[in-house]
Amino acid sequence: MEQLTQVWIHVNKFTGPIPNLSRCNNLVDLQLRDNTLTGAIPASLISLPKLANVSLQNNVFLGPMPVFKPSVQVSLGNTNHFCNPVPGPCDPQVTVLLDVAGAVGCPMTLAESWSGNNPCKGWNYITCDAKGSVTVINFAKQNWVGTISPAVANLTGLKSLVMNDNNLTGPIPVGLASLVELQLVDVSNNNISGKIPKFRSDVIVKTSGNPFMGKDLPPSAPLGRSSPSSSGGGSDNSPSAAKHEHKSSFSTWVVVAIVIAAVALLLVLFLVIYKYKSNPTSKLSRGKEQKLKNGSPKNVNGYGAIPSTASQSSAANSEIYVYDGGNVTIPVELLREATNNFNEENILGRGGFGIVYKGKLHHGTEIAVKRMEASIASNKGLNEFKAEIEVLTKVKHRHLVALHGFCVNGYERLLVYEYMPQGTLGQHLFDHDQLGFLPLTWKQRITIALDVARGVEYLHGLAQQSFIHRDLKPSNVLLDDDMRAKVSDFGLVKNAPDGKYSVETRLAGTFGYLAPEYASTGRVTTKIDVFAFGVILMEILTGRKALDDNLPEDRSHLVAWFRKVAVNKENIVGVLDPTLDPDEETYQSICKVAELAGHCAAREPSQRPDMGHAVNVLAPLVEQWTPTANTGDDSFNIDFNMSLPQALQRWKANDDSMLSEDTYTSSSTTSKSITAIRKVSETEKNTLSYTKENQ
Repeated sequence: MEQLTQVWIHVNKFTGPIPNLSRCNNLVDLQLRDNTLTGAIPASLISLPKLANVSLQNNVFLGPMPVFKPSVQVSLGNTNHFCNPVPGPCDPQVTVLLDVAGAVGCPMTLAESWSGNNPCKGWNYITCDAKGSVTVINFAKQNWVGTISPAVANLTGLKSLVMNDNNLTGPIPVGLASLVELQLVDVSNNNISGKIPKFRSDVIVKTSGNPFMGKDLPPSAPLGRSSPSSSGGGSDNSPSAAKHEHKSSFSTWVVVAIVIAAVALLLVLFLVIYKYKSNPTSKLSRGKEQKLKNGSPKNVNGYGAIPSTASQSSAANSEIYVYDGGNVTIPVELLREATNNFNEENILGRGGFGIVYKGKLHHGTEIAVKRMEASIASNKGLNEFKAEIEVLTKVKHRHLVALHGFCVNGYERLLVYEYMPQGTLGQHLFDHDQLGFLPLTWKQRITIALDVARGVEYLHGLAQQSFIHRDLKPSNVLLDDDMRAKVSDFGLVKNAPDGKYSVETRLAGTFGYLAPEYASTGRVTTKIDVFAFGVILMEILTGRKALDDNLPEDRSHLVAWFRKVAVNKENIVGVLDPTLDPDEETYQSICKVAELAGHCAAREPSQRPDMGHAVNVLAPLVEQWTPTANTGDDSFNIDFNMSLPQALQRWKANDDSMLSEDTYTSSSTTSKSITAIRKVSETEKNTLSYTKENQ
């Protein structure tokens, strides 16, 4: 123990209080973050002579806020329940109750509600009188393990101590007998030992169900779990701690033994990883693999991507970022509850940012929570986190995935999105057999393509600022229950340059979707998104991935192969996804999309159209698949997804058709220009008047 210098046991779901660390005199680095540890911070930790770095965030520690030496780098986070927001002693009653809680291991159900410096305000298991004195402690039927802390005798207003049906050991504290207000002591059905103190005759004492009651157990007998520290958080020398220190040593060393075993295992893993990282060949191969993402990755439920290199974040990165806009900060506790404490069963996908979980809020709203853990909280990851929030606070569009809020908590960064239940376009194109999806129909495919085009068109020129996505691909196109698409993953988005272009020194994106000028020179314009959209159209047409190493080399690169094969309409049928069986009308639509795909993926950016042109090409193709039967009051058969010019043309056609049916107005119909909506009511009025006159 004395030679121990580094302990990393973070993100392990460990529970209970920190054991006595007074013998770890050489400990330098202690990582306890992201567990469910409780209890007060022991003085034995605070006073370690060589301690330089300690992380305690994302736990539920109680007691006073600890004060470490100025040389110690401390990360506390904001989930702990210290009695005061600044260093200082707790209320005397709080100090006693924390000692009582420590004697039973400070269970999470207790720690979660014991927040603040007033036990009479919402503390579970505690009852107070009108004067603010604790009168009842009720730990009945909790199945807790430990002892009864002698500190309980310091609650002078205590009337009832109810601790029946647990697994408590040790004696009943003698000091209880001196409490003048005491009326009830119920310790039945435990493993209490020793003699019963001499209580007043009017005090009800229930001790049945304790087989060792009245017997003094030998010192080697197990005495249960007791407080590893005083509840004062800055001292282990309280009177109550001294009285039961010998009882706590057994359980403390059990915990310490477990910690030592865990540390030994971590040291072995560290040596293996160090050996692996020190191999130059491995470094070189990893470096090549991680320069860029490669191909269209398979992911789960629409929230996957390529994993990034893990790196340990420092505490210096724990500052909270605040952004303007409509998004809100969301408490981490709410997200833990919504995701069942980030349960693995709720994982939707893993990506370069971290892990995405499905969650459900109290009112039933389903959400997707993207969680960047500390192990990947590199500068690159933090930059993507900030970029995604900054972009999504400025853009709102029906075909861009909506950001509900975010959370910054210690090392963790979390983004909360709307949940898209049908996964990604990539899953439906490439993995539909494995996932049990029906193949996409042509109508669904061109509707999805139009949705993506409209979303990107908005990014390029219709939002408050002009943005470039830089990572368009099928795995970043999410689908809702109606198979309507929304573009996601805005971590690589950048502002469009004011001039002709800007030059990036570090490429970002995914192989197979990178425009040639971007991959070779780093030149960035909105046309690199147009190129990627062209590749997506080719994937929609062929059902093939942008890069597929399983195919022969001359066919593995989709864009190059598509350019050679789909040179005319006759050849297009040979490149189509086999699940498509188009009739003649559908085939004409397919040919137009293939032509658009070729233009969008042209080698020269000057030969590529803008996204507005793509919308204009795709919109009429989607429109022809819209049901023509009118329902309700929709007398003009208008699709409100149309552009304004298309809607005006449809209004004109409907207006002309209606007027031509009436002999009174048919002669004037051919001379009319496009009719405004308000003209229709006038026409109906004329028609009605003519009908009445001829009855």
